[in-house]
This record gives sequence, structure tokens and C-alpha cells, in this order.
Amino acid sequence: MGVWEIVGTVVGVGAACVVVAAIAFKVWFKKTTGMCRSTRRLDGLTAMVTGANSGIGLETAKELARRGARVLLACRDPVKGQQALVAVRVAATAGATVELLSLDLASLESVRACASKVLATEQRLDILVNNAGGLYLGSEPTIDGLFPEIQVNHLGPFLLTVLLVDLMKKSAPARVVFVASMVHSFVSMDPEHLDYARASRLSKWHTYCLSKLASVIAAKELARRLLHSGVTVNSLHPGAIRTNVYRSLPLCGRPLVNLFTSIFCKTALEGAQTSIYLAASEEVEGVSGRYFTDCKEARMSSQAFDWTLAKAVWKKSENLVGLRDDERPVLAV
Repeated sequence: MGVWEIVGTVVGVGAACVVVAAIAFKVWFKKTTGMCRSTRRLDGLTAMVTGANSGIGLETAKELARRGARVLLACRDPVKGQQALVAVRVAATAGATVELLSLDLASLESVRACASKVLATEQRLDILVNNAGGLYLGSEPTIDGLFPEIQVNHLGPFLLTVLLVDLMKKSAPARVVFVASMVHSFVSMDPEHLDYARASRLSKWHTYCLSKLASVIAAKELARRLLHSGVTVNSLHPGAIRTNVYRSLPLCGRPLVNLFTSIFCKTALEGAQTSIYLAASEEVEGVSGRYFTDCKEARMSSQAFDWTLAKAVWKKSENLVGLRDDERPVLAV
């Protein structure tokens, strides 16, 4: 056997091993991906999902509508929002209703306008899924002078929740769900880094992780402040989700990226399962202040258990969104 024949055999065997390993991983991955097994109906309940025009937000909204809930789709893009409205209405079962709301988390004015509309038109709000978020949104300050990732991933959802929480207390038992990320445990929290001036000095990846950590800490703190109110608050990691981002890559690179994401990433429906679980399952009735992934409780950063730090993050967040006295809900301190 010649040298090149040996090389070809080695390469062929190596490629076969890679294929077998990839298939084995995919089988294991599918078996270990958490799925919401609850079939609980949500008739008569009202749910709001932010970022519901695509991805896991859209899949979450569809499932809540299938269970009979009134679903409010809070979307930034009006065109995609209308498309999502049609898709969710198609998925809805008898008794469910679906409405579209305008919400741009990069604008505190938009957040306040959205909350005001909900308060003016809805008699109850039983489920709030803070799903919308973003990565690498640029370094220029938002119209509010805040760092984009921190506003979209933390401060916007924080303000929206605070403005709606009194309505949720009246609707109790109610549930607040924050879609965060496992990357929240990659960094340390300094509340002053939530300011644009400090955040802009950090790497884009650092600020993204920081925004997710702030969200987890705020969710844990809100759960404490809502103790015995009938409103539960939990956060989650949805997993790595397969998206269409690769379409912006050169044609030559797309097949490899597509293969990689098909093996190692969840579909949007799979990624939505923990959100659906926390919003609907009987298993988490009364459970609050926890962090989940794959429809089971997981370990959150120890920083979320630091009460002094949590209060500092809460106070800093209130200051950055300019929370007025008339907007403050009745919460324990």
C-alpha cells in the first residue's frame, strides 16, 4: 500500500469516526433536551410575550395560544409582528385571543407606552415572559443614553415588569419569566458598570454577559420583594438556539456553519420549552426565585444570593430607567 493510499485510508476512517460521533452526540442531545410535558390549559388567563415575532418568543406565544390563553405579542418590528400575529392566531385553539403590541426595549418611552396600553386595556395579566433580547447591538448609546445590550436585555424588561407588576398582583396567582443565559455566571457584577460610560469600556461580550447577570439578579430580587404576593418570578437559560445568522456569511462558509448548528444547537421550539414550562406547568406552581434550564432547576451565579449586591443592582436600575414615584409598585424592601 502506497503512502497516499495509507493517508486516504486514515482520512476516511477519521471522517467516519467524526460522523459516528456527531450522530451519537445528536441522539444524546435530543434525549437530554428538556421538554415541557405539562398539558395544562390556560383558558381565561392573559399572557404577554416580548420579542414574540420570531424564534423562541414566537414558539412560546404559539404554545400559550394553543392552551387557550389570551396572548399579547409585544414586538418591535411592525411587519414581523403582523406576520407573528397571523401565525399565533393560526395556532390558537377555541377561546384564545391574540393581540399585537408595539414594544421597543431600546426606548424607555416605548416601554412606558406599551405598559400604559396594557394597563388601560387589560383586566388581568397572569403571565409575563420577558423573552426579547439582543447580542452585539452596537456601541452607540440608545436614545436614553444607555448601553444597548444592557438596556435591551435588562433595563427595558426591568422597567416593563415593574410597571406591570401591580396588575399581576391583582391577577394572582401570576408568573414572571425572564429569559437569561448561562453566560450570566461568566462575569462579576459591579452595579456601576450598568452606566453607559463604564459599560462602553468593556468588551462587547462582557457587556452581554453583564446584562444577563443583571437580569438574573433582578429576577431573584423581585422574587424576594414579591414573597407571599402570589406572583412568582424565575429566570432561565434556553440553550444555544439555531438561528439564521449564518445567512450573512459568505456562501462557501454556510454549509459548514449550518451543519454545526444542526448538530450542536436547539431548534426554536426546543429552546422555548423552558419558557413554556415556567409559564404553564403545574410543577412550578408557587416556585419563585429560581433559575432553570431544560425544564429543570439549575445553579445560578452565587452573586444572585448576595442581598446587598441585589439591592444595589435594583437601585441602580431604578435610577437608570428614571423610575418615578408614581410608577413604583408596592413591594417589600
